[in-house]
Amino acid sequence: MTRPAIELTDVSCTFLSEDGGVHSHYTAVRGVNLTVGTGEFVSVVGPTGCGKSTLLNMSAGLLEPSQGAVRIFGEPLVGLNRRAGYMFQADSLMPWMSAIDNVSAGLVFNGMNKSEARDRAAEWLRRVGLSGFENSYPHHLSGGMRKRVAMAQTLIMDPDIILMDEPFSALDIQTRQLMENELLALWAAKRKAVLFITHDLDEAIAMSDRVVVMSAGPESHPIGQFLIDLPRPRDVAEVRVTPRFIELHTAIWSVLREEVLKGYQRNRGN
Repeated sequence: MTRPAIELTDVSCTFLSEDGGVHSHYTAVRGVNLTVGTGEFVSVVGPTGCGKSTLLNMSAGLLEPSQGAVRIFGEPLVGLNRRAGYMFQADSLMPWMSAIDNVSAGLVFNGMNKSEARDRAAEWLRRVGLSGFENSYPHHLSGGMRKRVAMAQTLIMDPDIILMDEPFSALDIQTRQLMENELLALWAAKRKAVLFITHDLDEAIAMSDRVVVMSAGPESHPIGQFLIDLPRPRDVAEVRVTPRFIELHTAIWSVLREEVLKGYQRNRGN
């Protein structure tokens, strides 16, 4: 039996803060059990502050759980997850480097000959539709183009796991849908495990094999998991008008809506 790419078992994460000399504890997530299978695309949705990014950071090895275990392909995670590539919400491009140098930087850092790394980077820029922009710097590129460079920068490393924290949230809807389809096409070619964090339920359903719904924080935990049985390949714009998509959206929103309201009321009270 193949072990899951990511396996969180009874995971909790508590943060200690100091306010005016008084120590306080905040438990972002408690008792979370979550798996992402090899080749599976899983999205996590939930209200603001429900610990979605905390789960991602624990899967990346950037955070240690306060209790519970994180396993990667069956092995306990110690330190950084070397089998994962992480695409952040904010651009992580180095502004002093051209697109091709940004994309090739990881390969060069890992010891690859610079000429070979640049050849591979040029191929990845072509795959994400940026041929001709190899020597452009980030400040010369639109938001969507920078996201394409960031995606190439992540995928060129051929990670076994792709971790994505609301990577397209800052884009306009047309660019966003183009990027979502681009990601799905690249993912379909190699079927890596993906853990995708988003606030957008439409995006989660359109892209995923499974959608996990988190409760409102603190002490957030999964309260629903939904298998997305829409056929692939998918066009994210076209699939949203199909009857099955609407059924799934209605079912998931019925679970998510109350948690969003709880989160809103809690934040309003603060």
